[in-house]
Amino acid sequence: MNIFGEFLNLNYTIAENFFKRLTSLWHFQPELKAYIYELGNSLGKEYIAIERGIWAHQSAKIAPSAKILAPCVICADAEIRHCAYLRGSVIVGRGCVVGNSCEIKNSVLFDEAKVPHFNYVGDSVLGYKSHLGAGAICSNVRSDKGEIFIKYPQKECTGLKKLGALVGDYCEVGCNCVINPGTILLRGAIIRPACSVSGYVLPYAVYDGYKKS
Repeated sequence: MNIFGEFLNLNYTIAENFFKRLTSLWHFQPELKAYIYELGNSLGKEYIAIERGIWAHQSAKIAPSAKILAPCVICADAEIRHCAYLRGSVIVGRGCVVGNSCEIKNSVLFDEAKVPHFNYVGDSVLGYKSHLGAGAICSNVRSDKGEIFIKYPQKECTGLKKLGALVGDYCEVGCNCVINPGTILLRGAIIRPACSVSGYVLPYAVYDGYKKS
């Protein structure tokens, strides 16, 4: 059973088998690190181990100023730009962009996801062709440091104190938005600039900061 079917097409990630074996929406977070080592050690010759625990496809473009920590897999035609920081436990999908001064930690970017300008993505999943506008962040820790709840399809406590966002395929997040811990954006949701979003946003809905989920 694909529990991500309402917002993620698993055909657009090298981690398809990983997501298929998960039993809850948030279990990717504690299991991702071990999986990336498993994945990296199974990759073909088109991937190069640029450092221990870091695998990059031969066609990936990685700026000399980028900082990458293990484990990490960077797929074909991905672009890691100047001063990007991949903090470990990261999968960057085919054709993705991680831009200037962006920080990614314990997250999966599906193919062609774009994180191009001054973004933070912590303990999150970004779906196929999703896009974060400049300065948008996926926050992964509550201000009170408490356990994080998700509210879709029903309210549940994850038992985690670090969990970011689950951003569906084709989602557009405007500049300077905050996607709060445990938020789920279903496929095609649009978040207008400078919004703070919690809970969930329905498929192809436009969130402007006033309509609450």
